[in-house]
Amino acid sequence: MFNPSHKSENTADPVADPPPPIRERLPNEFIAIDVETANADVSSICQIGLAHFRDGAVIDEWKTYVDPEDEFDPINVWIHGITERMVRGAPTFPKVINRLCEFVSQRITVCHTHFDRVAILNAIEKYALTPPDCLWLDSARVARRTWEHCRWSGYGLGPVCEHIGYEFKAHDALEDAKAAGQILLAAIGLTGLAVEDWLKRVKQPIDGSSYDKSIRRDGNPDGVLFGEMIVFTGALSMVRAEAADLAAQVGCSVGSGVTKKTTLLVVGDQDIKKLNGKDKSAKHRKAEDLIAKGQAIRILRESDFRALVALDV
Repeated sequence: MFNPSHKSENTADPVADPPPPIRERLPNEFIAIDVETANADVSSICQIGLAHFRDGAVIDEWKTYVDPEDEFDPINVWIHGITERMVRGAPTFPKVINRLCEFVSQRITVCHTHFDRVAILNAIEKYALTPPDCLWLDSARVARRTWEHCRWSGYGLGPVCEHIGYEFKAHDALEDAKAAGQILLAAIGLTGLAVEDWLKRVKQPIDGSSYDKSIRRDGNPDGVLFGEMIVFTGALSMVRAEAADLAAQVGCSVGSGVTKKTTLLVVGDQDIKKLNGKDKSAKHRKAEDLIAKGQAIRILRESDFRALVALDV
């Protein structure tokens, strides 16, 4: 819910008036956002990128390194190239939250899959900050409802941008943010649905099919993480069967071991801090080996997995 300030009794004073509701704003105005993280704790944000789109063009942008006040896992550094030395002297997250809120407050905020949304919300919780008042829109869910070949697979940022003919440098927060924005613009152009229309459309079934929640681990085809192959490792706070059920409800297929099909590895919170090679589980080490060979696997803490499935999307 948006909570604009109360209108001044002096109606002639435009400054005192509350901001107009989103529905009265320009239909195709939005903010695109992306973050990079230092390790598997998604709150360990080390870079933020934001792009303000209006009428099909970027009218403002912002990118900053962030000191995550946390360790840098070599596998994350290998993916995005951001090192501890590069963020030395950069502001911490509490120092950039006001700037972030200047962009996103009272606006539709777009990210590709909601990992970035969880990262920001978890960082806000970590530092006991006030979250921005915005409406979130997942451009991956938009892509799945726009292009038939993206419905069940191939809706990652890279493949969709390749399909729409947009070139970008992956794993740079600003570049990724702009790419997410371009996907939304392409979907708007193809379907005629404005940004605010997509807020409703992404809540609806992709192709009208239903999902029988009694069928566990098959993956809800309308789930926000459909197409992901998830594996659990380490000491979890919940039993594995419960974790598998939660994963299936949001669309994941659940695997027992890390393979070339694995896209997500969920690690127990205590185990995620074991950063010295063989202290990690065999699954964890195998996932990192596959990542180093070019496979796209995201490693998450259990608590971040819980945050993903708990979001009211």
